[in-house]
Amino acid sequence: MINYSEYKLKKTLIDTHHLVASRRHFLRQIAGGAALLALGGPEMASAAVRHLYSPTRPHPPTHKIIALENINTGDKLKLAYFEQGRYVKEALQEINYLFRDFHSGDVHPIDPTLLDQLYDLKQNLGVTRPVHIISGYRSPFTNAQLRKQSHKVARHSLHMEGRAIDIRIEGVSTKHIRNAAIAMQRGGVGYYPRSNFVHLDTGKIRVW
Repeated sequence: MINYSEYKLKKTLIDTHHLVASRRHFLRQIAGGAALLALGGPEMASAAVRHLYSPTRPHPPTHKIIALENINTGDKLKLAYFEQGRYVKEALQEINYLFRDFHSGDVHPIDPTLLDQLYDLKQNLGVTRPVHIISGYRSPFTNAQLRKQSHKVARHSLHMEGRAIDIRIEGVSTKHIRNAAIAMQRGGVGYYPRSNFVHLDTGKIRVW
């Protein structure tokens, strides 16, 4: 199985040529690591595009590039996770690992629509800097431990389903991020100014 701690993913996919080359390189790197690739399941590779577009952007992009940085592990990633109307399975697997529970090392499939929320949020904010991940996936054990420390941690947190993320973006106030996320009306938005992060999830539309 591939050792991801040694495999630093620092791709910058600018055009289709670079994207294809990068994907082929990644597939060579993970030869023999089919067990990890199975985490997301085939449904992620062929997930339907569940994306809302404003009247000023009526046509869905042919590909979507996202830049992420996990502040707890130092891992960084920039890659196209969507192209030609489909999610890229290999890219989703890389993202799953980046979102891992840094306490336990557990990896879980991340909901592609959460990535779409992040993509659109950055488009609406007009920023290109990476999204800083404060908390991505949480194992049930980690979530239970966090609940002992704070009553604000939900018992059935969507973090445990790979459907939630806590973020900040360098140079953008959390208040501005929150307002832009609320305007999108795409799921839950939590505002934590004292801790300097915003929570996003793919659950019901709600604000706190």
